[in-house]
Amino acid sequence: MTEKTEEKSLLREVWDALSFSEIRTAMRVALKHMFVKPVTFQYPREKRTIPDAHRGALGLLRYDDGTERCVGCDLCEVACPSRCIKVVSAENPERPLSRYATEFYIDITKCVFCGYCVEACPVNALAMTKMYEYSTADKRQLIFDKERLYEIGEKHIEDAKRYLYAHNQEKNDTESLQYRYKFPHQVEGLTPPQDS
Repeated sequence: MTEKTEEKSLLREVWDALSFSEIRTAMRVALKHMFVKPVTFQYPREKRTIPDAHRGALGLLRYDDGTERCVGCDLCEVACPSRCIKVVSAENPERPLSRYATEFYIDITKCVFCGYCVEACPVNALAMTKMYEYSTADKRQLIFDKERLYEIGEKHIEDAKRYLYAHNQEKNDTESLQYRYKFPHQVEGLTPPQDS
């Protein structure tokens, strides 16, 4: 390098340091992107509705007559990849050979919102809702028990039904509304087989 170019580069470095050229360059890039119109996709007018594929907090559902749908089969617990569901079931003393969930817990901090538990449920007792805001300072409040899950299910029943319809878990017709997972005959009078 010649002495003249060396002197120019030294002066350039001093000028760049005094004039904060790196900061000016960074601000130029930031300002260039700040005033760009955002690009958003809009559905055509006739297709404005977004499918109900939401995956918020889980809720337990009841039948229209108020009876619990959950039969305590534990299939949701088995299907859960993160092992955040715990179901304790027992036999119903009023109806022999019929089970129900005595306790039901979901640890929302572990839930990955995959929907496998909803798909595994044979009676559509579980459904995803649009409840996304359940933050708290106490982590123990994010373990939802049976009462809280039913409360969420009742509060967001329309979202839960839309989720089940969208995922073909439940049909919105009279035949499906009458269909229940119950024994076809009364089993109270039956006696268990005796060992001979």
